Amino acid sequence: MDKGFILLSLAAVLATGCGAGGEEEAIVDREEVLRAARADSVAMAEAMYDATVFDTVTWESDGARWERGGVVWSFSCQGCHGVEGKGHGAVATEHGMAVPDLTVPEWRFRDDISGTRHRIFVGHESEMLSWGPRGLSYRDVDAAAHYIQDLLRAED
Repeated sequence: MDKGFILLSLAAVLATGCGAGGEEEAIVDREEVLRAARADSVAMAEAMYDATVFDTVTWESDGARWERGGVVWSFSCQGCHGVEGKGHGAVATEHGMAVPDLTVPEWRFRDDISGTRHRIFVGHESEMLSWGPRGLSYRDVDAAAHYIQDLLRAED
């Protein structure tokens, strides 16, 4: 059975309070278990990640890559990062998530296509999903990374 699934199942049990310990303790335990599950997902994604695969990705044109990147962005990224990449997506707002603004000059992966690809594929332990294991292909990760770097950040 998948270790991440087991951790998430345990988190669901803890979220109900298990009939003991009180609601406050259950919330703390739930957060710890969710962070552990996310860390496990990131570790699994890191083990799967191969940056050299991006050397094999080709596009008929920049426009084709950006078009695909826009599709990937709208289905996989904009819920948290928002339409413009400023971090105010509906999912992030609804759940009180701290999502970075990808358009500011101080963004960690500014002008770093390799770092952007890595973050999309692997995710982060805080709240960034690991999109590689969730089914985004290297081609889709490449498209999304270029969409972010070339189009969302174009105003810099």
